[in-house]
Amino acid sequence: MKVESSIIQNKFLRVQTLNYGASLFEVYQKKNKINLILNLRSKESYRYKHPSVGSTCGRYAGRISNAKFKIRNKKFNLNANEGKNILHGGKVGFSNLPWKKLNQTKDKIVYQLHSSDNDQGFPGNLVVNCTYHLRNNFLIIKYEYKSNKSTHVNLTNHSYWNLEKNKKNMIYNHELKLNSAKYLQINKNLIPTGKFKKVRKSIYDFSNFENLGKKINYFKKKKLNIKFKGFDTTFVLKKNIRNLVGTLKNNNTNIQVDFFSNLPGVQLYSAQNLNYKKKLFPYQGICLETQYFPDAPNKKNFPSTLIKPNKRYTCFTKIKIS
Repeated sequence: MKVESSIIQNKFLRVQTLNYGASLFEVYQKKNKINLILNLRSKESYRYKHPSVGSTCGRYAGRISNAKFKIRNKKFNLNANEGKNILHGGKVGFSNLPWKKLNQTKDKIVYQLHSSDNDQGFPGNLVVNCTYHLRNNFLIIKYEYKSNKSTHVNLTNHSYWNLEKNKKNMIYNHELKLNSAKYLQINKNLIPTGKFKKVRKSIYDFSNFENLGKKINYFKKKKLNIKFKGFDTTFVLKKNIRNLVGTLKNNNTNIQVDFFSNLPGVQLYSAQNLNYKKKLFPYQGICLETQYFPDAPNKKNFPSTLIKPNKRYTCFTKIKIS
């Protein structure tokens, strides 16, 4: 199937999407004439394996330990793609698949994907709708999903944000603030241990605006494996009426991006492992992936990702660009 691009726009924003991975290719702020996310440059590249750049990750965004879980004592073995674990849905996750464009207006586009029973080992025939909608200076991402069997689902958009005009400037001049007092402790395979840790007075504290360059340099100075030379961390969001996740800003361009979501966590990834065909490099973008927690199917103390048969579920992320 060929790669098809679509454009939605209003007077504030122009957003270009692709059917492969129901991906964001461009989030263009008209006032400053800047595309705020990374892409693979060539649209054809989205047909092949890539680091989920701008794409919808599923069936399960994040990691599941030992690529297995149980539902009512029945064991399901999944398609491991990161050692013995599974990441972002397996060897052929949603970010690699062509989605069907259901409909489009000037400011809204809807994609749909049918994932059959036992796809990557997951039970149930699952139908997912991904909607991108522009409302003034907001980009709203909404996922709606339903399965004919009990199954686990965790969906996120995996855009790499960079608010600089020149994307080779990396993310060191960005500042980040998160609405979170706790993060998930992880083991050497980046799998949550099940323990919640307080961010206060730690490198994980983004209670106030923090410079990402300073934070990343802290990791770079330590003798760590490359995958730990930055953030790949789930932050537990504080419940609030506005559904605030956090704010990313850049003082060079004076652009600020506020994130809101009804999901319980956000995965902060500083792209220390990003490397794509001499086009994309480590620390060139920052991911703020609103989602359920990694390995929730195997952690009873995490918010559940189990969905009931034939029931419709929905989640959203609102992104305000100012």
